[in-house]
Amino acid sequence: MSDLLTVKGVTKRFGDRLALNDVSFSAQRHEVLGLIGPNGAGKTTLFECLAGLIPANSGTITFQEKTLPVTRRKEALFYLPDGILPWAEQTVSWALQFFEKLYRTSETKLSELIEPLRLDEIMEARLASLSKGERKRMLLALGLLTPHQLLLLDEPFDGLDLRQTRDVMTLLKDHTANGRTLMLSIHQLVDAGRVCDRLVLLSAGSVVGEGTIPELRAQAKLPDGGVEEIFLALT
Repeated sequence: MSDLLTVKGVTKRFGDRLALNDVSFSAQRHEVLGLIGPNGAGKTTLFECLAGLIPANSGTITFQEKTLPVTRRKEALFYLPDGILPWAEQTVSWALQFFEKLYRTSETKLSELIEPLRLDEIMEARLASLSKGERKRMLLALGLLTPHQLLLLDEPFDGLDLRQTRDVMTLLKDHTANGRTLMLSIHQLVDAGRVCDRLVLLSAGSVVGEGTIPELRAQAKLPDGGVEEIFLALT
């Protein structure tokens, strides 16, 4: 697979605090790339820099081998933050239909999301009344309705139970098989190992490893290590 997105030397400071330190990695076409690390590692800050919501102090981002300026980020990628609540007084049905019309997606595409995300039971519920897991499933549907080739999904499994997590993993893998590239920010390392094709390990704002699990095992010198053991060994 060839690289779709390449990040080189991205650094971000908030005053005297170094949030991202010379971050470099690539996202390949048609893969699920996991950005993993504990809370405070810099995952959300990196996503916000990639999406152009906050400026990086330095670094370059290329998309399809061309420099991607901030003004064109929203054309190339879609960023779905964690924990947002848009249109709180509207219904789930209204929100989904709004995105469907905004991006001119087909009703077939929406219908393919309703069952795996179990949205049929909450279609007429107001967004403000949704539980954490229900809100997460609705937000994932919004992200998957977009036409963007690259999706950045912040904590896509947060609030989901075991069965829902499994169904969402299958859905995300189906989307990469159909041509999309997904970059997931995940703090639950077991989930990352189950769904991601490759991993970027982020610790205290720095990349400490990148690759498939076998490649990361080799870097960590842990031939039988799981994701948690690998991460601890490299940080």
